[in-house]
Amino acid sequence: MKKILITGSKSYVGTSLQKWLRNYPGKYSIDSISLRNDLWKKKDFSEYDVVLHMAGIAHVSSDPKMEEMYYKVNRDLTIETAEKSKVEGVKQFIFMSSIIVYGESSSNKRVIDKNTVPTPSNFYGNSKLQAEEGIKPLENDKFKVAILRPPMIYGRGSKGNYPKLAKVARNLPVFPDIENQRSMLHINNICEFIRLIIDNEDSGLFFPQNNEYVKTSEMVKLIAELHGKSISLTKIFNPILRIMGIKFGLINKVFGNLVYEKSMSNYKMDYQVINFRESIKLSELESGQ
Repeated sequence: MKKILITGSKSYVGTSLQKWLRNYPGKYSIDSISLRNDLWKKKDFSEYDVVLHMAGIAHVSSDPKMEEMYYKVNRDLTIETAEKSKVEGVKQFIFMSSIIVYGESSSNKRVIDKNTVPTPSNFYGNSKLQAEEGIKPLENDKFKVAILRPPMIYGRGSKGNYPKLAKVARNLPVFPDIENQRSMLHINNICEFIRLIIDNEDSGLFFPQNNEYVKTSEMVKLIAELHGKSISLTKIFNPILRIMGIKFGLINKVFGNLVYEKSMSNYKMDYQVINFRESIKLSELESGQ
């Protein structure tokens, strides 16, 4: 039985993984811990095989007053937790980084491949990248370090841009039809990926994503249809939105391009337990919305 400790007791991926692993009774023992105060430092990590580090500030802020906090939580706390894990005999440390280390999405086609150098555009992305750089040197034969850089994670109960778009889909009669591509990752697929990483005791840098790239307008239309709503896609707003996208980051977040080249996300075992259409159906029709 694998004994797993999840840091960040209220994290979306962490709580979802706990539920996911219940599908495998007897294989995993899971605890979670909050790192919001220093009490965690007294916790004995030696009883765990794996520490899955989910604690951190997940949202992007442009408030300069928040910069110090981002580095303190996303970088320094990650390194401190990894160091404690190693000293106390944990075999594997899994860190949830983000595609944000490559910067923001773009109005132009943007494909990240294995030669793409990370270029964070804000202190959220930079704090994640510096955390990665801080924990990599800790790895040895007895302490595996796995770093995951997922794109936008979505699913039932998720936060961020997905629920905002879902709300738009349920309420607006018209939505801009802009050609774009986004990498996304459903919560079930990331949970299965983490499970396999744990089973295989893997280390390295990983880029999990759904098999399908997503066009924002098509996703919005699908969500609307699932709720019995009719929404028309139009290109009439496209010129204005392209101009606005240069000045306003929010436009690029919704309609921008940001994908991983697909071979980057291949793994030796299949973690794609749900396709895109079914994942939206699962996210919407069983969410009580």
